[in-house]
Amino acid sequence: MSEALLERIAEALERVSPPPAPLPALSAAEAFVWHTEPDRLTPVHAVNRIPIELLVGQDRSRDTLLSNTRQFAAGFAANNVLLWGARGMGKSSLVKAAHAAVCAEHPGLKLVEIQREDIPSIGRLLNVLRGAEGRFILFCDDLSFDHDDSHYKSLKAVLDGGVEGRPDNVILYATSNRRHLMPRDMIENERGSAINPAEAVEEKVSLSDRFGLWLGFHACDQDQFLAMIRGYCDALGIAIDDATMRAEAIEWQQTRGSRSGRVAWQYVTDLAGRRGVSISL
Repeated sequence: MSEALLERIAEALERVSPPPAPLPALSAAEAFVWHTEPDRLTPVHAVNRIPIELLVGQDRSRDTLLSNTRQFAAGFAANNVLLWGARGMGKSSLVKAAHAAVCAEHPGLKLVEIQREDIPSIGRLLNVLRGAEGRFILFCDDLSFDHDDSHYKSLKAVLDGGVEGRPDNVILYATSNRRHLMPRDMIENERGSAINPAEAVEEKVSLSDRFGLWLGFHACDQDQFLAMIRGYCDALGIAIDDATMRAEAIEWQQTRGSRSGRVAWQYVTDLAGRRGVSISL
């Protein structure tokens, strides 16, 4: 076989399965995003987040997550955390805000985001982080699994199973609208169709049990909704009296059909635009 042909074969194989990109300088940023094909960590120089003091109505969850994150950043034992519950109530915002708050105290703490569809590659990511300097919060936003989705097995193996297990310098924070990460009808189908229903359901829900901390987020009431908006307005320097804000905010949430931190922020964004105030947190 000629040398030219061998080179062509090697180039073709490299296109099909490119080598992993070199690990970036982890001092280059506080946060990174994990990508595959090829495997690489991409620095994020400006993280999309808000200050933790603006997250209203989450005092208990905030304090619990901050305490767990500080323990981990200081090199002590800490739990994997599942933040679950109502949409738009600040689960992912709290993770990013807690990281920023603790990172100011422990600069070696890094946030690494992994997409749900890249969960099968999580073992490779852990191998990259295992020998790296610093401590890493592995963050998966909107984690959930559907019918015939076996990705959860990859995640279960690294949470606390497997021979190698999770590296001491890595912890997992995940958000989900579902407490058990799977739709109720999926769990019910397993219960109804399995030879041993209890074992089938246990296999599905045991993934969430591997998170040592569960933090629940519930829909806010009107007072909390208005308090969120007032906090944003004060932080952004938007001058508006309480009566006007209350009337506009209630009308806004009625047109959306829901109240949440996300809806509150959307109203404030609209208000800032109408008042000619630039948003900078």
